[in-house]
Amino acid sequence: MDLGLTDRVYVLTGASRGLGYATAQCLVADGARVVLSARDPDAVAAAAEQLGGPGKAVGVAADLSDPQTPERLVAAARTHFGRLDGALVSVGGPPAGNAASITDEQWRHSFETVFLGTVRTARTVAGALPEGGAIGLVLSTSARGPVPGLGISNGLRPGLVGVAKDIADDYGPRGVRVVGLLPGRIMTDRNRELFAATGDPERARAEAEASIPLRRLGDPAEFGRVAAFVLSPAASYLTGLTVPVDGGALRGL
Repeated sequence: MDLGLTDRVYVLTGASRGLGYATAQCLVADGARVVLSARDPDAVAAAAEQLGGPGKAVGVAADLSDPQTPERLVAAARTHFGRLDGALVSVGGPPAGNAASITDEQWRHSFETVFLGTVRTARTVAGALPEGGAIGLVLSTSARGPVPGLGISNGLRPGLVGVAKDIADDYGPRGVRVVGLLPGRIMTDRNRELFAATGDPERARAEAEASIPLRRLGDPAEFGRVAAFVLSPAASYLTGLTVPVDGGALRGL
């Protein structure tokens, strides 16, 4: 299948590693060009180089909690590649812990980055996209059902689904699409950290795998392929929905 990605340009946040980087790999492999952002300048520069360097990928050191970041990323796409066709908005997972024990400061910081940073970026990019543009928001299966020990995620992710639906409604008449992506247990550094925090990572991994119908954790590339499709013209009639990428773990119909 030709996804129609050749020469299209996408901004990806939190993309020096993990799900953002895996998506960038799939986009570039199908002919797209990408602007990657992450907080670590060295990591994002290295990621861009691994994807083929300036002709295919550029890196921008940026933090989504900075109100200027979305405009900087839009400008970088236009400056380096002359256009912008979409974005994957991914933010690092908030601190683990139960909602009852998380401090006010942890809630405030996570709201500024995970929630407001995502909303601001989606809003800014949507306003800059032409007809046929698309935005994917990397959320979590916690948007549909609470995940034990991830109180902040359980609180903020469902709200982002509502925001995504609202933005999809607003920009749909202009031909701009917005889709939420709900990764489950995928073997990223984030999940390695969560497993390690239990004190018995092997047991934690085995228990997680046992709860997944496919009986295994996902690979980042499996998420990346879904995200690349959602962002591509091949998915031109998908908007305002959430797509689980979780091996069947969510039990809702």
